[in-house]
Amino acid sequence: MEKKVLIYDTTLRDGTQAEGVSVSVEDKLRIAEKLADFGVHYIEGGWPGSNPKDMAFFKEAKKLNLKNTKLTAFGSTRRTNLKVEDDPQIQDLIKAETPAITIFGKSWDLHVNEALKTTLEKNLEMIYDSIVYLKKYTNEVIFDAEHFFDGFKENPEYAIKVLKTAQEAGADYLILCDTNGGSLPTDIEKAFKAVKDAGITAKLGIHTHNDSDTAVWNSIVAVLNGAIQIHGTINGIGERCGNANLCSIIPNLMLKLGYEAIPRENLRRLKEISNFVSDILNMPVPKNMPYVGDSAFAHKGGVHASAVLKNPRSYEHILPEEVGNRRKVLVSDLAGKSNIIYKAREIGIEIDEKDERLVSLVQEIKELENQGYHFEAAEASLELLIRKHLGTLPKYFDLDAYRVLIARRYTDKTPISEATVRIRIENHYEHTASLGHGPVNALDNALKKALISKYPSLAEVELIDYKVRIVNESGGTAAKIRVLIESRDKTKKWGTVGVSDNIIEASWQAVVDSFIYKLVKDNIQPA
Repeated sequence: MEKKVLIYDTTLRDGTQAEGVSVSVEDKLRIAEKLADFGVHYIEGGWPGSNPKDMAFFKEAKKLNLKNTKLTAFGSTRRTNLKVEDDPQIQDLIKAETPAITIFGKSWDLHVNEALKTTLEKNLEMIYDSIVYLKKYTNEVIFDAEHFFDGFKENPEYAIKVLKTAQEAGADYLILCDTNGGSLPTDIEKAFKAVKDAGITAKLGIHTHNDSDTAVWNSIVAVLNGAIQIHGTINGIGERCGNANLCSIIPNLMLKLGYEAIPRENLRRLKEISNFVSDILNMPVPKNMPYVGDSAFAHKGGVHASAVLKNPRSYEHILPEEVGNRRKVLVSDLAGKSNIIYKAREIGIEIDEKDERLVSLVQEIKELENQGYHFEAAEASLELLIRKHLGTLPKYFDLDAYRVLIARRYTDKTPISEATVRIRIENHYEHTASLGHGPVNALDNALKKALISKYPSLAEVELIDYKVRIVNESGGTAAKIRVLIESRDKTKKWGTVGVSDNIIEASWQAVVDSFIYKLVKDNIQPA
């Protein structure tokens, strides 16, 4: 028997119901193309009867080349008081002209009685009528048995009768839904066995939510018990606690259980698709997310780093490259020489483990961390520190002076921030001033203005994130401040750090490191 599962992506429908997510038609089109290129089998594009945006999406999506991926319109069974041919939302599903249509129906008697306020028998009629009618207008009808597992617990006979009705009506797939996300893997296994024992022969699928933090494992247990269509979203986004995370389900099925889910060569693009969707939806991927998070293969302890250098299997369950991720060896006060050697190799510097400079470099890093520096999110600053310690960091400029002025006159709606910077490049001085949206932005603008004539590539540098942390909370207003800055150019992002009891000085350190890193990265020689 071939171990193959079909991936049904509902990022564009269920995923966009997450709090704080708002997408345009163009956003949805871009994501759809990316998902199809990645190799998912179904893309649930939205509910065409619910809003004009989804109607516009399905119209524009007809122009896309989705390859072998089937676009799916989502909706409900007919309303209780309408004939199926007279229900406008059913007609909207047909107008979407998709090769597959997914409809949901109630399988929990509580919802039939209290939400629909109809009889159990009439609910079965609504399901049957809707599927039979839609089968005339599309290649596939997928039936989502909403709240199936809750319904099965309270009235198993009726929940299974719902599935039998959908099967008799001609549904191509019956999807068992854990809509409230309250089920555990044992519940999934019990229900699937009961469904098969009841004589259900249609192809089965699973749709889970993550309210009990078990959505991924529930989905896998369903596969192990016969489900061949798995619903989920990229990065597990969705309303409340989210949907089953395809970025975990897919590699678990393929790398751990030997199933075919997407083209094998595309698995190396898993982190790429994760980052793409997160960037479009403006929902950062949690660093500790399995497989695709930035910290999924990060090693901080010196013992770990030493072992990984010898054999990655010692502390990694898979090779990060299999899912498009990379190994990170972090440098902190837990670090040993192995961490430094690894980081140096990453930036193209070979250091022998017997090199005497390693001992003093490790000691300096530990001392800086004791002062409040953190290099996990500031790898650019760490690289500059290593280069400086080893004598390979070019001298681009020297600070002569800077000043930041923040003033607000009674006529001003907001304070005005102005920075003045004087730097020396060889024997030449540059003295500039600039306004900004706050003191750090003003300082950033003034330094860039002073350097750009000598180093024009700095025009590409953009400060995109700025975080401030108090290092020693007991210090109150005199506490030390750690500033983390994230910058980017046309091709890359990087982080830098500064620490001081003065927030402007800490910010200056991080901004200067950002500019110097850009020059080093571009292999620019000092003016």
